[in-house]
Amino acid sequence: MKRLFSRLVIISVMFLTLLSCKEKEKKVNKAVSNQNLETYQPGLDWDLVWSDEFETDTIDLNNWNYQVEEAGRFNDEWQRYTNSNENAYIDKNCLVIKAVHESDIHGMDQYTSARMHTANKQAWRYGRIAARMKLPQGEGMWPAFWMLGANIDENGGDTPWPQSGEIDILELYGSKDDGLIEANVHYADASGSHSMMGAAAFKLGNGKFADAFHIFELEWDANRITWFVDGEQFASMSISSDELSEFHKEFFILLNIAVVDANATTKFPQYMYVDWVRVYQKKDQEL
Repeated sequence: MKRLFSRLVIISVMFLTLLSCKEKEKKVNKAVSNQNLETYQPGLDWDLVWSDEFETDTIDLNNWNYQVEEAGRFNDEWQRYTNSNENAYIDKNCLVIKAVHESDIHGMDQYTSARMHTANKQAWRYGRIAARMKLPQGEGMWPAFWMLGANIDENGGDTPWPQSGEIDILELYGSKDDGLIEANVHYADASGSHSMMGAAAFKLGNGKFADAFHIFELEWDANRITWFVDGEQFASMSISSDELSEFHKEFFILLNIAVVDANATTKFPQYMYVDWVRVYQKKDQEL
């Protein structure tokens, strides 16, 4: 009887321990998912040449610049771009860009935000540029993950836009659809006038880009630029013609939230969360 009782006790303890481990595993998995961790590998042909995982307490100024601009400087945007840690900071291993409404008035110079870029610090020619991000939402929100030619005069170079070239990895227009992003390319045509690929859209099957993190990628080589969301290709453009020569030079990365035509339907503040940004280049790539 004692032996039977002892066995029952041992079995009960083992059962409770197993349950405890399962509960712990559930809690651990939940904690990990809340940390926004994500394994990502572009493939064995690609070497990681630069990244920012945002695992420090403050923004790494060896990688990033705050671009300070008055409201209306670009595209009649309503926000001021500041260098305040109210508008850009690190939280829980994410870069956070925060758009703030400073008053009850909707209009020019009533908002602040941040425009972060790697000009004169980090730039690349060709590669796979990827970021894991969660985007803001609402009327008037205009977040972007994009690139400009490193020679642009805006940042100390000798070439004006659009001759310097622009690659839009993603733009989201809250006034259109919070579940849709667009890719584009801007350049100067043979006459020197502004030209572009034309917006190419990717729409989620359901939900909004503010609901969860997604991976946005650009693959860029001497022949083509190709865009992906979560591994799914949705746009591609040849860059082999002579008038696209700007896309065979170095580019730097930008991240920002602009505000245009916001109204009372949009709840502020709004946030862009960037889990990581990475640049890969092919092992045999000609640079």
